[in-house]
Amino acid sequence: MAFGGYNHVSGDQGLNGRKKKKIAIIGVSSIVLVAMVVAVAVGVGHGQSTSSGNAADSGEVSTSMKAIKAICQPTDYKDACVQSLSSSAGNITDPKELIRVGFQVAMNEIKNALKNSTVLKELEKDPRASKALDDCEELMDYSIDDLQKSFDQLGKYDVINLDDYVADLKIWLSGAITYQETCLDGFENTTSNAGESMKKVLKTAGELSRNGLAMVSEISTILSALQIPGLSRRLLSSEEIEDPESKIGGFPSWVNVGNRRLFLARPAIIKADVVVAKDGSGKYKTVNEALNDIPKKSNQTFVIYIKQGVYHEHLIINKSMSHVMMVGDGPTKTKITGSENFIDGTPTFKTATVSVVGSNFIAKDMGFENSAGAAKHQAVALRVQSDMSIFYNCQMDGYQDTLYVHAHRQFYRDCTISGTIDFIFGNGAAIFQNCKMVVRKPLENQQCIVTAQGRIDKREPTALVLQNCTITAERAYNVLRKTLKSYLGRPWKQYSRTIIMQSHIDNMIQPEGWLPWMGNFALNTLFYSEFENRGPGSVQTNRVKWRGVKKITPQHAADFTAGKFIGGDKWIKPSGVPYTSGMMAM
Repeated sequence: MAFGGYNHVSGDQGLNGRKKKKIAIIGVSSIVLVAMVVAVAVGVGHGQSTSSGNAADSGEVSTSMKAIKAICQPTDYKDACVQSLSSSAGNITDPKELIRVGFQVAMNEIKNALKNSTVLKELEKDPRASKALDDCEELMDYSIDDLQKSFDQLGKYDVINLDDYVADLKIWLSGAITYQETCLDGFENTTSNAGESMKKVLKTAGELSRNGLAMVSEISTILSALQIPGLSRRLLSSEEIEDPESKIGGFPSWVNVGNRRLFLARPAIIKADVVVAKDGSGKYKTVNEALNDIPKKSNQTFVIYIKQGVYHEHLIINKSMSHVMMVGDGPTKTKITGSENFIDGTPTFKTATVSVVGSNFIAKDMGFENSAGAAKHQAVALRVQSDMSIFYNCQMDGYQDTLYVHAHRQFYRDCTISGTIDFIFGNGAAIFQNCKMVVRKPLENQQCIVTAQGRIDKREPTALVLQNCTITAERAYNVLRKTLKSYLGRPWKQYSRTIIMQSHIDNMIQPEGWLPWMGNFALNTLFYSEFENRGPGSVQTNRVKWRGVKKITPQHAADFTAGKFIGGDKWIKPSGVPYTSGMMAM
């Protein structure tokens, strides 16, 4: 291994070694940046005529404009890309800086949309549309945050952690796109033209955000194709070149040793920062009171132990509350419950009993419920947009839209999720391992659907992945099984992507397996696959024959395992939660 003896180097020799490696890395970084420009520019050149007239014209184009056209070449909205960069980039030719300018312009567009939403809200008479505009303000704020993180990340370009660097950019840009789409989703079933107005206002911002994702994706493709020595994850990973002093007990320094012990400890012996108990034996009787004690934007884990009981609360772990860990007495013993729902006037986005926004959230032995009932339609128990969040031995109960995996990287292990329609939905990059999906008895004339993934752009690194899970039904459903129909999923958005692998599928799933959303929508662009499943409902003989339903190889299936798809070895494995990086041993 290239850096195999690194941990044993000491003194001046170690310092010199680190300097040499740093110089070498800077050299490779320069090569990569040059390669980015050359490779993209070549792509433009291949598409141009070689006539003398065109050659003369191209000679008049400024160097900056050539760079702009090159960086815009892989985007889907080229006119918007060229126009926005040419009016804002000045004489910049560095591809990295041009992409940053693109992010800045996108942020400015969203800020303008935010101002317009305030004006629209003042004129709005439809209560649902007014609430949707309220949600848009919050969602656009999240979108700006993700674009800002992407902007800052590009300023820290570091080839040492290239894979992680690109993965972060893609997931944050996907988040920015998702939040804009969620804003527009809120206007469904409204009676005014506010939705159409908002769509026009967000058009350019959406195009520029998706262009940013296209640029980053193209860079990733180019670097993979170049196969520059030393750039592979195995030979140049942060773990292999990290200073020995920056590791504690074999784990990266950012991982709290206490976190790993918490996953193994019984609740009674956990040393929590705050204890919540309905009987008064803790510091607080409600969880919301405990949230006020969480330090803002901390990198240290803050542990809230919530003793057994049913807590009727509406919780928001906001964006300033990072590295929060909630521990209960068990998924059926400690339960947070609410009943907000769409029928009674609350937008789906705001129906969640618990909303988790702050990054690096962990929940263990907790229950989350929306008790509104099937007749109240959309009623979310748990909404998650926390990047690198973990849920272990938790239970989410509801009917329609139980678990909203809204955005970013999420990991669920040994959890139970119950519901009727689209009860796991959203556009996060979410892995479910050893989980149980329980179909509940629906209303008359309703069909049950387990998943509704919401991937909007073909380049987004998002999907719902169920691995070694059990898809089954509750007893009340089984009594009426012959009169009811259930499906694995349906495409909520154009590039919906769901993979079910190494799982047990019960016989209440229809032979067709998958259900259309409406007509032929997304049937050619979705990506659905089943791999090495078992059980009576796993037989694929009579599955739908849509173009988007794929049979994948073992190698392709491995791309959707937690270690590869969400980089879980870096953040899930060190946490101490039970975790399988690759394919399960069946």
